[in-house]
Amino acid sequence: MVKGLTLALLVASAGAFVHSSAPKGSRVLPSRATVEKADDKTDQNPVNIGWDTHVAIDAAPETLVRGVEGNESMRRRFEAMCREAQNAICAEIEALDGGGKFQEDVWERPNGGGGISRVMAGGDVFEKAGCSLSVVYGAMPPEAVASATERGADRAKGMKPGEKVPFFACGLSSVMHPRNPMAPTMHFNYRYFETDGGVWWFGGGTDITPAYLFEEDMKHFHGTYKEICDKHDKEYYAKFKKWADDYFLIKHRGETRGLGGIFFDDQNDKDPEEHFAFSQECLNSVTKAYVPLVAKRKDSPFTQLQKEWQLMRRGRYVEFNLVYDRGTVFGLKTGGRIESILMSLPETARWEYNQSPEEGSEEAKILECFKNPREWA
Repeated sequence: MVKGLTLALLVASAGAFVHSSAPKGSRVLPSRATVEKADDKTDQNPVNIGWDTHVAIDAAPETLVRGVEGNESMRRRFEAMCREAQNAICAEIEALDGGGKFQEDVWERPNGGGGISRVMAGGDVFEKAGCSLSVVYGAMPPEAVASATERGADRAKGMKPGEKVPFFACGLSSVMHPRNPMAPTMHFNYRYFETDGGVWWFGGGTDITPAYLFEEDMKHFHGTYKEICDKHDKEYYAKFKKWADDYFLIKHRGETRGLGGIFFDDQNDKDPEEHFAFSQECLNSVTKAYVPLVAKRKDSPFTQLQKEWQLMRRGRYVEFNLVYDRGTVFGLKTGGRIESILMSLPETARWEYNQSPEEGSEEAKILECFKNPREWA
């Protein structure tokens, strides 16, 4: 499993719309009778999934989705979309870096599913960059089901009270950490879920985390996604931009992780083909929104103090991911692959006691944006 599906892939997410059947062309999960079960009193991980169930393989198979799903199912189509995007994004990032190459790890589970994790470390431009695909067959932990229910999403629909909720999830997640403090960090995750009870939904988003503010960069990044949102639904951008600002809030700091982007979940109130098309266009626009910003800033001069500020902002990134990110917590509770779950974390970060930027400084300027989110598009 990938972080982000982290990975934010595996997000125990909220939503008000729930359909009672899977999308056309899609299949529900195999009967729970076919899934290996352990004694509920001793099973610390959900059904059929655990930290020691990942098996490394030499090369990625044609698909990680179970053969019974069929080539036209939404499960198979979403995986194909993610794999195509993973190849394209990694190629563009390698070209931008000029020296770094992605290392690929492929893994699978005996019960079905697996992943393709790609990580670049020690690049010329990127200190660390990851882009990972995950296909998961598992069972939601009770607290995830309860939390979703509180937010209005009926994850247990079609299941008996207290019964584990088997699910299928597929997603692509990525985090890019540039070396230069003038170049922003970027994260994205796009995912598709189905449960054994017939509930389905799409989720995802792309967000930006700069250490220093360049307003033209933020206008380009947000403008790219506003254009996509407006094409599909005029209400999307305002709704999903606010959702990102709210979701990426570091509550104990009173500031956001970065300068937002879009974030959405539980999208199943329209035809599944419409949701699929929106997710596909957002995913395929990641490099358009992000690569020009890094290309512009990667060779900018910077001081040691500016580098230290970048590392402190990375510390905030770590705090959010380990304390609040639903995908990280969900992945850990469902026995996900640890290296993939924690892929998003930077190699280096910094914490200083009671640090506060000097009034009127560039650091204070962007901190104000973290504390009071602005409109950029």
